[in-house]
Amino acid sequence: MKLFYHIFLWAYPFAARILAYFNGKARKWVKGRKGIFSSLEQVLNNNSAPIIWMHCASLGEFEQGRPLLEAFKNSYPNHFILLSFFSPSGYEVRKNYESANYVCYLPMDGPKNAKRFYDLVNPSLVLFVKYEFWYYYTLEAANRKIPLLLVSGIFRASQPFFKFYGDFYRKLLTHFSHLFVQEQSSWDLLKSIGLGNKSSISGDTRFDRVISIVQDFEPIKSVAHFSKGKKLLVAGSTWAEDDEELNHFLHSNPHISAIIAPHEIIDERLKECLKWYPHAMLYSTYEQLFAEDKVPDNIQVLVINNYGMLTRLYHYGNICLVGGGFGGDGVHNVLEAAVYGKPVLIGPIYDKYVEAVELVDNGGCISVENALELEEELSILLAADQSAYLDASRAAKEYVYSKAGATKTILDYIQAKRLLTN
Repeated sequence: MKLFYHIFLWAYPFAARILAYFNGKARKWVKGRKGIFSSLEQVLNNNSAPIIWMHCASLGEFEQGRPLLEAFKNSYPNHFILLSFFSPSGYEVRKNYESANYVCYLPMDGPKNAKRFYDLVNPSLVLFVKYEFWYYYTLEAANRKIPLLLVSGIFRASQPFFKFYGDFYRKLLTHFSHLFVQEQSSWDLLKSIGLGNKSSISGDTRFDRVISIVQDFEPIKSVAHFSKGKKLLVAGSTWAEDDEELNHFLHSNPHISAIIAPHEIIDERLKECLKWYPHAMLYSTYEQLFAEDKVPDNIQVLVINNYGMLTRLYHYGNICLVGGGFGGDGVHNVLEAAVYGKPVLIGPIYDKYVEAVELVDNGGCISVENALELEEELSILLAADQSAYLDASRAAKEYVYSKAGATKTILDYIQAKRLLTN
């Protein structure tokens, strides 16, 4: 398996360089990695503070790691925080993240890159979030006796760690000092391969993150203006499959307004949304007209064309729809909507996501198979009889708040083990 891993380490950058000629995301992946080591050397040249390094694959994993980073900023203000990403969709959105001292791409794994990275950074503590398993980066931490933690990990029996051919990957897991997992089944799997005593159930730090968003909520004036006095549906992280299910309802119910936040903010998707939805306008246009006090009265659908607002947009909805559940890998982050105590609608593909499964089970989230079911559920939730709406709202909020505390669990471990004490 080590041979296949090395083939992957060579093939992935090679494929990215080819794709970069006609794919914007691949182009950013390649361009962003040029000069990483020289940039790190320049940034860290005069740094004498101990370094906490957190690595995230992309934006979703960053949201899981963020509560810890902000806790570190408060509890260890004299430490240097380094944040790295593998994917452009994380780096491009959070490259100016204020609670990190420096944000960069992670150089591709390999013995030379890992050694050079650790020689430059020399972190006091390393945290990988959820799914990030890079053999040489984890091996280098173990060899240098640098504490390495997995945060909000989740494991499935289908992963190679638990297969007869998975010795190489099981060895990778032994490089971690401790593995914090989200739920019991993940811990059971780790126990089955002899890692029960170096792993524990902490819960998911995303619960702490979404609760903090509500507690520190910052209004968006133009969105508040758009939503005032309306029955509003907020659909977040949508793909074309989600739009196909939703657009008929909005055409048939002109008295219902909507905010649509596509998962990908690219021209093709934005034009698609403007074409499909009735009386639609881009958020950037609406914001400009709002500033000039020239907003027309007939705008039914606001199409969001920026990143970073979605976690606050759900606040304004009466009902929330979270995209992804009608195709692909499944539904996106339902917690960002549920924390506001709003009923959450999703498509049928959600079984990989524990929080979505549990929210459906407790009634805070409603899964629908198609456009017909979606319209039926929306009609029930928006009916004059508010009992169904109130029950779903209460269930959603209670579920999220009952799961808080993962950040504190991990911080307590770090402090008890004195991992950041010289």
